[in-house]
Amino acid sequence: MATTSSSWVDTRTMHQKPLRDKRKSSESLSDDQLVHLKSYRYQSVDKSLISRYILKHYWNFMVELLPRSLAPNAVTLIGFGFILTNVACLSYFMPDLVGPGPSWLYYSFAFGLWAYSTMDNIDGKQARRTGSSSPLGELFDHGIDSLNCTLASLCETASMGLGPTRAGAFTALIPCLPMFFSTWETYHSHVLYLGYFNGPTEGLIIACSLMIASGYYGPEVWTRPLSTLLGHTEFFADYSIRDIWITVILASFFIAHLPFCIYNVVEARRKQKLPVLPVFLEWTPIIIFTTSCVFWLGSPHTSILSENRLVLFCLTMSFVFGRMTTKIILAHLTRQPFPYWTVLLAPLIGGAVLANLPSFGLPAITATQELYYLRAYFLFAFAVYSRWAMLVINAICGYLGIRCLSIPYTPPTKSDPNGNATNGKKREA
Repeated sequence: MATTSSSWVDTRTMHQKPLRDKRKSSESLSDDQLVHLKSYRYQSVDKSLISRYILKHYWNFMVELLPRSLAPNAVTLIGFGFILTNVACLSYFMPDLVGPGPSWLYYSFAFGLWAYSTMDNIDGKQARRTGSSSPLGELFDHGIDSLNCTLASLCETASMGLGPTRAGAFTALIPCLPMFFSTWETYHSHVLYLGYFNGPTEGLIIACSLMIASGYYGPEVWTRPLSTLLGHTEFFADYSIRDIWITVILASFFIAHLPFCIYNVVEARRKQKLPVLPVFLEWTPIIIFTTSCVFWLGSPHTSILSENRLVLFCLTMSFVFGRMTTKIILAHLTRQPFPYWTVLLAPLIGGAVLANLPSFGLPAITATQELYYLRAYFLFAFAVYSRWAMLVINAICGYLGIRCLSIPYTPPTKSDPNGNATNGKKREA
């Protein structure tokens, strides 16, 4: 990613003018919020050596293959389509998430994830190439990234043959943590920071390599003792990659990701001469999200995993988490207070409670009742997220005079006073 810079005056701690929005819906954006979009400038820093010296040239080549009439947000949406196709194929050809499935299926997972990553990295280049950059592009891009967190990882769960187990659920849901904290970091620092080793680059390459290896060797390769591959029996003993998988991922997050997010936020607050400790209260939504998932899926009385409903659960969580993080991104763009809550977390808490009713001396719900609850939760999350997304997109497009999925042009004028034809200028989208 290119590094851009701009001046930013943090007005969150300044006196807020009364909202002048006359709309009745609490989800609508007021003009006092939307006005900040006109002064917003995207900033990012990507220190990955692979991105800088290798993938940058690949992305520059790929973006030139796109027609200039294709809107950047449409590029993002096409990329997400590859992930949805992956999930559909997974549900049809390997619904147990264990397999082994056909080799081509694992290869398709890798192709779909790589295609998604490619589109995710060239949509911004397409925006600059077509002169159609806008704050909506960042919101749309990172909003899709949030939806993708649990879905792409489902394919990783299946590629390792983890199935609907706690380890499988962990693998599918763990990407939500780094995504949340990177979004939280961007909210305060106003810069999307990607380190020398980051998930969108190195992490994605590892995931694609894992899927390709499963296609070539079969998912059972992850249960083979490491000593048969690397030697040193005295060190690895009989441990396989699956045995150490959760430990490696947690260590990567707590050592290589979270500390840097905290450091950058603390530095940003100090530069602005703002108190530091209150920002840690902003971890509330991810704590609620993570705790509820753990208590729901970890309950001995739940049927989500035993009845193989992990795909439906992750589809539901994609909307819940997507709404949670996209609200933070929107607050960043419009310089609003940090959003601590989304209504979609309420049914998640409810599910965690229902799965643990025997702990309160109450009878456990049946598997059928839990399934109906999860289905209703999915429909509710989809409806609420979709309605909110349309309201936000329409508000931003209306205010900036742009379109979400197309690049409009102003119609050419007939002629100037001298009789010379003139062409209209392209509008920003």
